[in-house]
Amino acid sequence: MKPIRKQDFPVDQVRRFIEPGPIVLVSSAWKGRRNIMTMGWHMVMGFSPSLVGCYIWEANHSREMIRRSGECVINVPGLDLAETVVGIGNVSGAELDKFAHFGLTAEPAERVAAPLIGECFACLECRVADTAMVRKYSLFVLEVVKAHAPRSPKYPKTVHYRGGGQFMVAGDPLNLRRRFRPEMLQE
Repeated sequence: MKPIRKQDFPVDQVRRFIEPGPIVLVSSAWKGRRNIMTMGWHMVMGFSPSLVGCYIWEANHSREMIRRSGECVINVPGLDLAETVVGIGNVSGAELDKFAHFGLTAEPAERVAAPLIGECFACLECRVADTAMVRKYSLFVLEVVKAHAPRSPKYPKTVHYRGGGQFMVAGDPLNLRRRFRPEMLQE
């Protein structure tokens, strides 16, 4: 391998290299209202309990619904919902019912009041576990209390945001298990 030639790069655009995972749709409910937000800033923070850190901007309509209810659902859409994901991110739930507007199916969750999105590949029912970093960093720590996913495909094609309106698709598995020590892997 040869070293890659580099040049200065704007630090406010480094997200295109280190986005943590697929774009997700976060559904919430509070006092008879429901909403969906598009979110790209999230990270796994623990396995048992299963913790996910989520950046939810203070101007986002869902933030208060999640803060007040203490729960939400992280829905993982496949590539087939890419246009819908962008559309949901471009409008405010304060102005319209996104489920109705985008033709999505709100399904009842088992452990939280927020609805699952029927068209999404996976749905993770979450409760707010820690708000210590919300005021300063807008970082909510959620505990996944129930997860729903089909058996197949094991690795769906997902959409990942790279900044500036650019996305990429992930989904082709690359199995390198033989190169790692088994005790270092988490499934």
